[in-house]
Amino acid sequence: MPALNVEFSDRELEDLRQIAKERGTSMKALVREAAAADIARHRALQEGAEAFRTFFAAHAEEFAAAFPDDEPSVQGEGRVA
Repeated sequence: MPALNVEFSDRELEDLRQIAKERGTSMKALVREAAAADIARHRALQEGAEAFRTFFAAHAEEFAAAFPDDEPSVQGEGRVA
């Protein structure tokens, strides 16, 4: 299995030791769990953003009608942001 060396400050390392001890786990397991949780959170945010973009695109006209002041100004043929 691939590995990754991660450097911590003395304070961070001591905090990790303490947390791992309190949870009854190893430091390696604690750090891996934290990284895996962050990866899952990142994926969920990406999926949520994509779902929002899809929903917004499907209902763009409704949003434009409901919030006309938020629509970009149109000058001539192009849009101005």
